[in-house]
Order: sequence, then C-alpha cells, then structure tokens
Amino acid sequence: MNAYLILGSIGGYFLLLLLIAWITGRKANASGYFLGNKSSPWIIVALGMIGDSLSGVTFISVPGKVGTAHFSYLQLVLGFWLGYFVIAYVLLPVYYRMNLTSIYTYLEERFGKHSQKTGALYFMLSRLLGAAARLYLTASVIQFFVFDQFGVPFWLSVTIIIILILLYTYKGGIQTLVWTDTFQSLLLIGGVVFTIVSITDSLDWSLGEMVGKVYNSEYADMLVLDWKGKSFLFKDLIGGMFISIAMTGLDQNMMQKNLSCPNLKDAQKNVVSFSFVMVLVNVFFLSLGALLYMYAEQIGFTIPVKTDDLFPQLALSHLGFATGIAFIIGLTASTFSSADSVLTTLTTSFYIDFLDLERNTALTQEQKTRKRHIIHVVFAVLLLLVILLFKAFNNQAIIDTVFIVASYTYGPLLGLFGFGLLSKRKITDQFAPLVCIAAPVLTYIIALYSPAVLGGYQFGFELLAVNGLLTYVGLLLISTKNDRQKDFGRGQGMAGDEDNRLVADI
Repeated sequence: MNAYLILGSIGGYFLLLLLIAWITGRKANASGYFLGNKSSPWIIVALGMIGDSLSGVTFISVPGKVGTAHFSYLQLVLGFWLGYFVIAYVLLPVYYRMNLTSIYTYLEERFGKHSQKTGALYFMLSRLLGAAARLYLTASVIQFFVFDQFGVPFWLSVTIIIILILLYTYKGGIQTLVWTDTFQSLLLIGGVVFTIVSITDSLDWSLGEMVGKVYNSEYADMLVLDWKGKSFLFKDLIGGMFISIAMTGLDQNMMQKNLSCPNLKDAQKNVVSFSFVMVLVNVFFLSLGALLYMYAEQIGFTIPVKTDDLFPQLALSHLGFATGIAFIIGLTASTFSSADSVLTTLTTSFYIDFLDLERNTALTQEQKTRKRHIIHVVFAVLLLLVILLFKAFNNQAIIDTVFIVASYTYGPLLGLFGFGLLSKRKITDQFAPLVCIAAPVLTYIIALYSPAVLGGYQFGFELLAVNGLLTYVGLLLISTKNDRQKDFGRGQGMAGDEDNRLVADI
C-alpha cells in the first residue's frame, strides 16, 4: 500500500483529534482536567472505555491468535464481564461517596500515606511500562509501512507521535479525552467491522453465510476443559473477573473517566452497558481472526510464523485500498486511545498521591496549573524514553516480560483494596510497602514451581487472584483490631453508617 496514502490518513486522523481537543478543552480548568467538571454523559464514557480497554496489541494479536487458541479467549472475556458488575456495584459506590479524584486517596483514608503511595506507585509503574510497550509495538508497524519509506528514523517518528498526543491532552485532560476516546473507539470498531465486510465480500459470501461458516469452523471452539492447562474454562472465568476488577476498577486510568460522570447512577449505567458492548466487540475481533485464516487459505497465502503479522500483511497487501486505510485508522485509534489517557491519569496520580498539590493552600491556582503542565510533559518524556529503550534492545521477549511484570503489579492493588473493603482491621501502615513487594515475589515462585509440585498444574490468569490473596494475608499479619472504624468521606457526602453497612454487606 502506498506510504503517502497511509501517512495522509494518519495526518487527517490527528487533525480531527486536534479539532475535538480544541472544541472541548479551550475553556478547561482544573476540575475539567481531572474530572471533566463532573458533566460527562455516561453513554459517551462507555463508548470511550472500549478504546481505552483495547490497544494496538489487542487489535493485531487477538485475531492472529485465533489460529492456535481458537475462540478460547472468549472465556476470559466472559470473566471480564462478571468483574464489571463488581466494579459497578461495589467499587464505584465507595469512590462516589468519598468524592475521589484519585482512587488511591481511598488507601490514604483507610490505611495511611505509605499505602496510598504504594498503590499509586504500582499503578504508575505498570501503566508507564504497559503504555510504552503497546505504543512501541504499534509504532513499529507504522514505522515499517510508512516512515521507513521516507527515511525517517524511529526516534523521530515516535517523538512526533508523543508530541501529537501532548497537543490534544495537555490542556483539556479528561474533559477532552472523554470525547476523543469516543471518537477513537468508533473508528476502532468501524475498522474491524469494515474488514469483516471486506473479507466476506472478497469470498463472495452473504452475511448469513459468513456467520454460518465462522460458527461451524474449527476456529469457533471456545471451551478448554483441561484443568491442568493455563486456559482451563474456570481459570479464565475467575482470572478474567479479577483482571477486570484490578485492571479497570482499581486502575486510575480507567476509573478517572467514570468519576467524571455527574452521579453514581450514571457511572453504573456506563460500566454495565460497557460490559455488554465489550463482549460483542471481542466477538467481532475473534470472528475477524477466523475470517482472516479462512481468507488466507482461500488465496493460498502462507501464514506468517509470527501470527501478529497476519492481519497487517493481509490488510495492507491483499484486501485493497479501503481495507488498508481502515486497518491503519483502527490500529492508530486503538493505540492512541489507550496511550493518551495514560499521560493524564499518571499526571493526576502524581499530582495528588505524591505531591498532594490538590490540598496545598500555599500555592495559587495558576501555580498549581503550571506544575500540572510540567508533570504532564515529564511523563510524556518518560514514555518516549522507555519506548526508545525497547527499540535499543530490539528484543520482542523484553516486551513480553514487561507485560508479565505489569500484570504482577495489580496483585498488591487487589489485596490493598480488598483488605480495606472486606475487613475493619487497621494495619501498620509503614509495613504495607514490604507486604506489597513480598506478595508478587512469592507469586512468581509459586508460578515457577507449580508444575513440578502440583502434578503438572500450570497457573494462568488466576495467578492475579493468588497475588491479591497473598497481599491480603500479608496485610492481615501486620494488622490489629480497629476499635474505632473511621468514617471515610464524612463531610463529603458519605455517611459513616452507610460505609459500615457496605463493608458488612460485602
């Protein structure tokens, strides 16, 4: 596909993003940056969360893995679906009653500053590494098909991408991202649907024939019933549920948009509706994967050794101009909708959880805004540097390792919030960081030796729950009876009796 056309499509896409950013962010203040002035329509937030939950890696990898894993990924997605109801009816009520901006302020109110900073640090580490890894992988695809054709070095192309993200997130923050992410989510879904239609048309099938052939194909197998394997049905359901609770409900990046809704009821409608849409979107991705393999077989295309290359190669070289453009726009949208909000939420967490600037009365609002802008730019530079480090090592295994490490960082968050909600005991706050370091280390050791010790049993995604449980036990060991339960959020619209009833109900 012509590099000029691809570059022009990406350029036009960013111009639209900048236009949306200018319209939504030109009058943004601190409240608009952090919480969108609490005026975000719930349906817009729900749509925007689709792109935020997916990434360029998902856009490429999920269809590619259908060749080996078939539809078994849907087991995990159904686990996600269950977890979203816990977020809607357990976590969001707490966040709204406490009137939170950073969700890790809950840990400060419940345990103390050490716990708050530990939770925030795990979030920032995980999100910075994860966003950099995702952006690196997608930027590498764009580099190969576009920028290499013009002799533009990788460091320059990535720098341009980071600057473009800065341009439309720098001022408006969440007030802008709620709308840009919705726009990007629609393009992402449109890219997948358009490619499905294009392949169906190329194979000369009707819509009904396409559905029937996918449903009856070998790729439609979903259930994995080998209990020792990593993808056993109940492992995926349990693991998926805890993944969505931890990586959505306990993640500032995902929750900040939810907290920008006017009230709890709207935020709950957003999460519940999003849960159903996410299942449908993933069915589209898996169906696309099956169609890609059937189309490749039909035209005699050799399946790449690296299955992540299947979708890009077919879209850009075999399915025509329009499909190639749809792929590039969808890939770009899926990448930047997950990367752009990271800069805003990392800024929010550092601003509130580490510098405590929100409650600093010695600074004027102008001084706070200036510091917020500096933090935003610093995180953009850090993101760029991590991406360039990935490029310097040029090792795919490093990226895989980063994702594994990132998944371990959510276990302590799960344990901290779980202990706070399920127990009334207080902890020795200064020991919380030690517990949150020890739990992932023990989890790694358990995963490493489980096949030998447990007769071939391999941990899958349920390892996150194990990590959270170990953190919970560790916190229990450093806890004492709390004779006087603190009423979180008193004076901010949260009654202590309501909170105690919530803990009792859980």
